[in-house]
Amino acid sequence: MDPFVRRFVRSSLVWLGIGVLIGVSMAFWPAAALVYRPAHAHANLLGFVSMMIFGVAYHVIPRFAGTPLHSRRLAALHVWVANAGLALLVGGWILRASLPGAGMAVLRAGAAVSAVGAGLFVYNLWRTLDASATAAAGWRPAAQAQGPVRKGSAPGALQPRSEGLKDPVQ
Repeated sequence: MDPFVRRFVRSSLVWLGIGVLIGVSMAFWPAAALVYRPAHAHANLLGFVSMMIFGVAYHVIPRFAGTPLHSRRLAALHVWVANAGLALLVGGWILRASLPGAGMAVLRAGAAVSAVGAGLFVYNLWRTLDASATAAAGWRPAAQAQGPVRKGSAPGALQPRSEGLKDPVQ
């Protein structure tokens, strides 16, 4: 399992714990803790659910598609961006209860950072699936072809693929 996949799965478990703690506090002190409902929802949905989806998707989509992930570096960056954005979001919701102005500033920053993280995910998987579509059609750039390029073909011309798809993680 790739390190960024492991980090997404572990962070999802941490966010689940945070969401549960906020939820338990809301159950014991409903009048005082009701203002933390958005923090509870974000910790559980963006934290546990989304982080788990990110991790599982980064692990399985390249295998299902039969091509390597477009950018492992981008996926590793995504872990940090997504968790920083979510920490700002949850912190902003909590801070907003006592300091509305500062809480809203933190909340807006968290929303922007979280949106960047989601964009990284979409871009990385989209490019992975684009590579998969090209591979499924049986074509790839000649520069990537194994063996000699056919005589008379231009550099970078598309050549039919002669071998089957291999597991990209092997």
